[in-house]
Amino acid sequence: MSRHFNRRELLLAGAGAAWLGSGVLSSLGATARAPRKILYFTKSAGFQHSVVARQGDAISHSEKILTEIGKEHGFEVVASKDGRLFEPDRIGEWDGFVFYTTGDLTTPGTDGQPPLSADGEKALYDAIRGGKGFVGMHCATDTFGHFGARNKGAEDPYIQMIGGEFISHGPQQVATLKVVDPAFPGVAGGFGKSPSFRINDEWYAMKNYRDDLHVILVQKTEGMEGRDYQRPDYPATWARKHGEGRVFYTSMGHREDVWTNPDYQALLLGALAWSTGQVEADLTPNIKEVTPDYQRLPA
Repeated sequence: MSRHFNRRELLLAGAGAAWLGSGVLSSLGATARAPRKILYFTKSAGFQHSVVARQGDAISHSEKILTEIGKEHGFEVVASKDGRLFEPDRIGEWDGFVFYTTGDLTTPGTDGQPPLSADGEKALYDAIRGGKGFVGMHCATDTFGHFGARNKGAEDPYIQMIGGEFISHGPQQVATLKVVDPAFPGVAGGFGKSPSFRINDEWYAMKNYRDDLHVILVQKTEGMEGRDYQRPDYPATWARKHGEGRVFYTSMGHREDVWTNPDYQALLLGALAWSTGQVEADLTPNIKEVTPDYQRLPA
C-alpha cells in the first residue's frame, strides 16, 4: 500500500539509506568528479500533471524533490519549462536532460511556456547522439509522436530516441512490476530487493517499442483493471544507447507519493549517474526474451 514518507524516513529507510553518506556516485563505485548539470524540463504542451504544476513562483512537487536529491548526490538540477534553453547556442550548458513533459513541445500548449524551436528540437537529438544523457519519466512517452500535424508515431525522431510511445491508461491501481535487471544502477537495494514489487500508480500502455531496449522492469498485466492492460506483459522501465548518448525511461511517477518513495528516488539517481556516464550498466537488448509478446496490443 502506498504512503507518504517524511524526511527522516527518506534518510533512513531501505534504498534511501544506501544512497546517503558518501553519496550516489561512491555508492555506485564511480570516481569523484565535478557535479553534472542537469536540465529537468517540465513543460506541459498537453495535459499538465499535478507533480509538475507550479503555484505562483514556487517550483512543483517533483521539481523540488529532484533538485534536492540531486544536490545531495552530486547533480546540479535546474528545473525549467522554458523551451528556449534547447537553442543550439545554449544546449551545450547541460550534461543531461530529464523530461516530465506532454504534447508537442514546439507549441506553447497548455502551460503557455516558451516552446522549443525546430532548431532547438534538432539540437536536443544531436546532443543526445553526441553523448549527452536523457532520463524520461511517466508522461515523457506522451510527448511528440502522435501529437499535432506531425503525428509520425514510430517514425518520430523523439519516439525513436526514447524507445516507446504512450497509447492510453486505465484507472490508477496497485500493480506488479517484475525486476529483470536488479543490477542496474539505482535498482539494487531499492526496487531490486525482491524479484517483483507492487506499487500504486497510473500505468501507461505503450507501443512502438525499439527492438534494442534493455528492459529493467516489466509491467505484469495479469489481474489489472481496465481494457488497456488486456495484453501480455510489456516493458515499463528500460535503457538504451542512442548514438553515443544514454537514454533511460520509467513509466512510474504520476503520483506524489511515488515521488517521495525512496526506492523511486534511488532509481532516478541511478539513472542520472548512468546516463551521464559516471557508472556503467549492461545494455544487452533483452526485450524479446523478457517480454516476448510485447507487440501484441489490446483488441
